[in-house]
Amino acid sequence: MSYRIVDGCTGCSRCAALCPILAITGTIKQQYLINERRCVECGVCGRSCTKSAIVDQQGHVALLIPRKLWPIPIVNTSLCSACGICVDTCGMKALDISKPQYRGDFHAFAFLSEAKKCVGCAICAEECPLNAIRMEVCS
Repeated sequence: MSYRIVDGCTGCSRCAALCPILAITGTIKQQYLINERRCVECGVCGRSCTKSAIVDQQGHVALLIPRKLWPIPIVNTSLCSACGICVDTCGMKALDISKPQYRGDFHAFAFLSEAKKCVGCAICAEECPLNAIRMEVCS
């Protein structure tokens, strides 16, 4: 069961703009809708809703969380193989692969290149085949 938008939604579109997989649709000033089949239950919509109009899988109102308290991906560069899966799955385009630091440098790794774009959905960490990414609040 996915997150749901309930009465109280004012159609501000904040949740839709932040959804990393584009699972939320709607019209400005009207109640938005979460596509249950697309929702990955990352919680970004709930922690960004200023109207308490989003409920989680158990039916509890998702709490608004200040952006500075959202988790961000921390990459263990010694484990990362620079496969690019995290970069490809990041719907917000917040990750990138490092460039060589010097001639002959073969140790590339993923890194958070656009911290302001990251919504803390953790899809990158979930998809990393080497478990090289952990989510952490860095306030």
